[in-house]
This record gives sequence, C-alpha cells and structure tokens, in this order.
Amino acid sequence: QVQLVESGGGLVQSGGSLRLSCAASGSIFSIQSMGWYRQAPGKERELVATITRRGITNYADSVKGRFTISRDNANDVYLQMNTLKPEDTAVYYCTADIFARVYWGQGTQVTVSS
Repeated sequence: QVQLVESGGGLVQSGGSLRLSCAASGSIFSIQSMGWYRQAPGKERELVATITRRGITNYADSVKGRFTISRDNANDVYLQMNTLKPEDTAVYYCTADIFARVYWGQGTQVTVSS
C-alpha cells in the first residue's frame, strides 16, 4: 500500500555530513510514523530514528546530537547526518508504519572512511 525509495547515500570522510531522503508514495496519509533503520556488515539491523504523525522524534543513543529526522507535508522523511563516524557505515532503510504494518524501502549505502 506504500512504496518507499531511499536516496542520498554515498562515501564521506569521518566528520562529514550526508542527508538521506525517503520518497513515499501510495497511501501516504495512512502512515502513522516513519523512521530509519541501519544494518552494518555482520551486525543486526538497528533502529536509528523515528518520527510520529504528530512530529515526535526518537533517536538511538549512538546518534543523538548528530542526526536529525524530519518529514514534509507529503510524508517524505529525511535524515540529516552530521559528524559522521566510521561506525555509522551501514545500509540505511526507510520505514513506514501503517497501524501495525511496517513497510520497508530497498536501502541506501552510507560509507564513512576513517
């Protein structure tokens, strides 16, 4: 019912910045919350940040103060990533929550060099 396409990933040096975008289409006005997950090589997928329909945000401790999640009127979601560290290297996935159903994008690669 919802399609998600991530973009904005790439290769950056430690301390640099990237802005990820997630374009949502379909039943976008049914979305209750959106978020970003990431999965590093050999590690479990972890929650990075979420934003509710009311604009309430939540962040993983590892990214607090460095990352900012936001959304626009079309329910597209963004992740501004500052002061990037090598441990931020992962595939980043956009998610959308529609009443207990979670939809996933295909992911975008973020690589941070030392």
